[in-house]
Amino acid sequence: MANKRNVTVRMKADLEYEARNAQGNLVNIDMYDPEHKHAQSPMDLLLSALGGCASVDAVLMMKKKRRDIVDFFLEVEGTRNDGVPAFYTDIELKFILVSPNATEEEFAKVVALSVEKYCSVASSLKSTITFKSEVRKPE
Repeated sequence: MANKRNVTVRMKADLEYEARNAQGNLVNIDMYDPEHKHAQSPMDLLLSALGGCASVDAVLMMKKKRRDIVDFFLEVEGTRNDGVPAFYTDIELKFILVSPNATEEEFAKVVALSVEKYCSVASSLKSTITFKSEVRKPE
């Protein structure tokens, strides 16, 4: 049985929109040039969605391994097609974990599982998605 989700996207102004999910959570979207931007563009949101999706599972798996997490962040970089549509041809994810007791090897395995198996957003994209991981010791 299909699990359906829905959002409603409403125009606020020519280059401004808002998206609301069924629970009423709101995301502002704009298509302004960078110097006038006050919200993410749809393509920014796609990178944010991918990053958020991949992050949650990676962090949960490391916590399941009883690793201490001092900090965690994910840098997402998308390369877009020159033509129209300007879709992402490639997306690179760089996962950074700051932990006193995690190893590079175990984090790399967790990252691979997160992106390749568990992340629904990654599975929904045609882009080539690459990733790397790094563990840093707290200072």
